[in-house]
Amino acid sequence: MIIGTEVIDPGITFVFEAAPKDVIYPETNHLSEDETDLHIEMLANWSPTNSVEAPVDGFVAYLNVLVEITNKNGESNKFKLSPHLNLIDNLHYARNIKLPGSINDFYDMTFIIKPPDKKIFGVHYDWFHEYGDLIELKRFEYKDLNFKKIALIERR
Repeated sequence: MIIGTEVIDPGITFVFEAAPKDVIYPETNHLSEDETDLHIEMLANWSPTNSVEAPVDGFVAYLNVLVEITNKNGESNKFKLSPHLNLIDNLHYARNIKLPGSINDFYDMTFIIKPPDKKIFGVHYDWFHEYGDLIELKRFEYKDLNFKKIALIERR
């Protein structure tokens, strides 16, 4: 289920998705498939129209991605997406989640994308003077989402 697609300067495309739950390894670090309602994903790739001559569809790494999900009753959950790898999307950000309410509820979701941590991510002089940081903080909000159809799908 595509939640939304956004393009930001200097040419990064974000695709936000709700996917069927899955087994994620190492299993001790991730919510088990039987405790999961959804697998929330964000693809972050260089767009064909990027202005920095980055490889088209190349993964944009080191972003900090937070998600807030709230149903109409005010029940909410916050979580961080982490880097994942699979055969379909290749590198992406994701997390298995348990919805804060029922799969029948309607939800509002906010994706908060922060630039890479300056303690681990270096920016060269040329990039910095042309663009500054990789990105500025971004918020994307989506309203009245129902995940029942996706929550009932099984991958295997």
